[in-house]
Amino acid sequence: MDQRRIGELLVERGVISASDVDQAVAYQRETPVLFGQALLRLGAVAEDILLDTLSRQLDLPILMAEALPREEAVYGVAPSDLDLPLRWLSEKAAVLWWCDPADDQLTALDPQALDQRDHSAFRLVLFARNPLDPALLERLQEAWSGPLTLALGANRLLDGALARLQAAGARRQEGALTDVERLREMAEEAPVIDFVNAVFEDALRDNASDIHIEPYEHEFQVRFRVDGVLRLVQTQPKGRFDAVASRIKLVSAMDIAERRLPQDGRQTVRFAGQDIDLRVSSLPGAWGESLVLRLLRKRQELPSLDGLGLQGPQRKVFDRIIREPNGVILVTGPTGSGKSTTLYRALELVNDGARKIITIEDPVEYDMDGVTQVQARADIGYDFARGLRAILRQDPDVIMIGEIRDGETARIAIQAALTGHLVFSTLHTNTALGAIERLTDLGVEPFLVSASLRGLLAQRLLRRLCDHCAKPADADSIAEAERLMAHAAEQGTQWPASLAHEPAAWKTPVGCDQCRQTGYAGRIAVYEAAAIEGDLKDAIAHNKGQAQIMDAARRAGFLSLMEDGLLKARTGVTSVSEVLRVLGGVVDERDSQLSRASQS
Repeated sequence: MDQRRIGELLVERGVISASDVDQAVAYQRETPVLFGQALLRLGAVAEDILLDTLSRQLDLPILMAEALPREEAVYGVAPSDLDLPLRWLSEKAAVLWWCDPADDQLTALDPQALDQRDHSAFRLVLFARNPLDPALLERLQEAWSGPLTLALGANRLLDGALARLQAAGARRQEGALTDVERLREMAEEAPVIDFVNAVFEDALRDNASDIHIEPYEHEFQVRFRVDGVLRLVQTQPKGRFDAVASRIKLVSAMDIAERRLPQDGRQTVRFAGQDIDLRVSSLPGAWGESLVLRLLRKRQELPSLDGLGLQGPQRKVFDRIIREPNGVILVTGPTGSGKSTTLYRALELVNDGARKIITIEDPVEYDMDGVTQVQARADIGYDFARGLRAILRQDPDVIMIGEIRDGETARIAIQAALTGHLVFSTLHTNTALGAIERLTDLGVEPFLVSASLRGLLAQRLLRRLCDHCAKPADADSIAEAERLMAHAAEQGTQWPASLAHEPAAWKTPVGCDQCRQTGYAGRIAVYEAAAIEGDLKDAIAHNKGQAQIMDAARRAGFLSLMEDGLLKARTGVTSVSEVLRVLGGVVDERDSQLSRASQS
């Protein structure tokens, strides 16, 4: 056992600073908690690092989730055998169970095995917030003289175990709480605070973009959206849900008393040493409020253009259009497709120190040096249109609008471009060329669209194949991919000339420990890019149909999202199945629109 204090060990490892130690000590003066718990609540250290350091210091094992009993009744067996009150254990934040002495994982024994064996042959496991609590150990030593193992574990695991312990002792039906003060009191309880903090920490560690907390009849689930796909992380007893939901509402400045109507909240918080922008949405459901939390890191390094996946013909178009002196450049795609990241990278490239750059966003997702960033506030009437009019009085050279949502914002953006400003923005359309029809639907005349637009991009995010386990694709997958590429060529796609000299490397996902058995790790964007010039500019000005606009774009080397996805799958970056999963619907919609346009 290392006799040094945990704070010294963490400072030595370089994971906290002396200032963090001072803040934790000050926190302890106000709130009687362990020093490590104080660090967690202040967001100064990640829980897995704290547990690893404590395990080394105290020479105690760290429990995995698989070791904990799943049935509520099991939590009452060992205390009953040793005549220990469940209420007292709950107050001590401790749970007990029997395990096999030869089991290094300390897995709880099945109740049937307990009935069939002599308890003297078991090992007692103590899982507690403070397993070295003298009063706790003294009481246990009086009740049990056999093998005893003290264990550490994540707060969320202990909180779930304590909830099952309380359920085993209470044996009463859980009812919905209605008293606001009681809800607030529950939300401020240490186990609830620690549980919510642990959920945020786990989400940050897994690079989750969203947290979903969803109540059902007897339990609630916590799911993370990682690389665009939801994954179940843990299940907790329903009795904890009201306290957890109230805690999240408090953190995000929402009304904890209102549970009948949807709410939106936001707040900047600090977890595991990172400043995070939280956007929280609540939606009343049959079994309680569904909560969805979007996590936006305030300070993170933007990926390079190559890292984003902007390559080949699309990269050439992008490099050309962002160097235009004026005009509108739009990036389209659904929410969560990476549009803002692409725009921020574009702003970094044009931020040469000689131009005034102003953005209006909702919310401000990245902090950028040398750029004036404005937060839109629709709740007080300060929307994009009003903010944009104010920005134009600030003598800007470059403007970025978070999103064009209405006709007024679209018209002001077009006028700004026509009066010498370079305007970047996003638009919710499925394809790049679909932005043309969307602008006209918002009331912008086609000749103004043609005169002001400089370039259009559309993008989606595909999961990258895991480098550790991806394997060559089978013959059927390769044949399907080659069929899709041949079909695109028949439709007029001009594949890059280099394709003939580059060998194909089609791959398929497998799954391993490195990628949590998904077969994928990280994401890459696929793009459409069109410079508004030549025949394409004329087609827009004369309000041609979508089929003619697409033909003009094809002649200029335009590649669709599906085609860019196939090129990336051909190099082994992603799989054909992932391309079809994300982009199959886009292709069906485009083909349907072009068919209607050709018949009209």
